[in-house]
Amino acid sequence: MPRLALYTFGVLKSPLADPAPLTRDFHDHGEAIYRRMGRYPGHLGHAEAAAGDRGGHFDLDWGAWGEFAVPAWYDRGRTAETVALAASLSLWTGLRPAFDAVYTGLHREALKRRHDWFERTEHPNHVFWWVSEGTTPTWQDGVCRLEHLHDHGPAPHAFTFHHAFDGEGTPTRLADEAT
Repeated sequence: MPRLALYTFGVLKSPLADPAPLTRDFHDHGEAIYRRMGRYPGHLGHAEAAAGDRGGHFDLDWGAWGEFAVPAWYDRGRTAETVALAASLSLWTGLRPAFDAVYTGLHREALKRRHDWFERTEHPNHVFWWVSEGTTPTWQDGVCRLEHLHDHGPAPHAFTFHHAFDGEGTPTRLADEAT
């Protein structure tokens, strides 16, 4: 049975190492939000640094999730002192569980404040795609899919909540997916 990969990406208004007060608020709440989402029904896993590594996004060992990568349009720093981004890569049983996790609870509350923390861009901030069972999506996969979505719009290869496709590539809606 296919699984749903989700890559999210946003450019923060200030670097993680030296956050402005509002961005600091995002950073302070982030850990609790990711922990809660990781326990949500339908969540199968998410990219975490291997062996509890600490440091910058770009120099961590992400294990099977591959080397950390960002979209070509990201033009901020890449060192621990200058990086100004938030990215996630996760695996889900389907679109409904991912939607419910994103749009309920702590994450929903955080979404209401996204414009306080993130720069507004003309680029998509999330992308989905289906992977076969036993496949771990990589950061580079997520970047390629997000850039494809930006350049070509939603398709079975790269899509959003609002323009979704099922595992066979047929357009679908959340209401069509079993809960």
